[in-house]
Amino acid sequence: MSSFENSNSPKLSKDQTLDLAASLNMGGSAPGRMRRDGPPSAQSVVVREASPSEFRMFYDRGDLPIALEHRAGENAIHWKIDPEQLDYHHYLPIFFEGLRETVEPYRLLAKQGTVDLLTKGGSKILPVIPQLILPIKTALNTRNPEILCRVLIILQKLVVSGEMIGETLVPYYRQILPMFNLFKRMNINIGDNFEYGQRKRQNLGDLVQETLELFEIHGGKDAFINIKYMIPTYESVVQN
Repeated sequence: MSSFENSNSPKLSKDQTLDLAASLNMGGSAPGRMRRDGPPSAQSVVVREASPSEFRMFYDRGDLPIALEHRAGENAIHWKIDPEQLDYHHYLPIFFEGLRETVEPYRLLAKQGTVDLLTKGGSKILPVIPQLILPIKTALNTRNPEILCRVLIILQKLVVSGEMIGETLVPYYRQILPMFNLFKRMNINIGDNFEYGQRKRQNLGDLVQETLELFEIHGGKDAFINIKYMIPTYESVVQN
């Protein structure tokens, strides 16, 4: 059983989401909210509507081994089967699909379920990496700041969840780093609602930078050159 609403559960308030989305869609800056270091076009950062995911469909049909447990002050995910006993080829991609959900309880269940699977997956995670790329790319392509932050934090957990995972992700940089390049230059204030461990993220650009650094550190000898190809402004934290 895992608690949802804790310091590791990033979520923008409704007002923050609307404010950030409006700023992006207008291609302008909300005072005190966003500063651009580069000139991405307004159209390139327009928030796309996130379509309902397969995770939602599977959950509504009762095909996932989880349930929402209501508790005083917070909700929790209840696993009907220990995650360690699950077929990761089947379930892990479904939970990654749900990372683009913004509607409850799907958002909470998908996020915490993904965290639990990565925590307990061990050697089961590596063979499933190719199946995770499309749901990651789909979620990032929504350009929704709340979804982007959620996926970035999950990617940070993914890359350290097992041996060789960082190296295995390198060939997929061309599919998942374009949105990194776009938002790395945009200082979108995400405020204090985004806490992870003991560190507070102050803006989306910082979260992108942290994720890229972890990719390089855990991605082996080819990681930096491939990151640099996709994001020319990135500077190595390993070679310097």
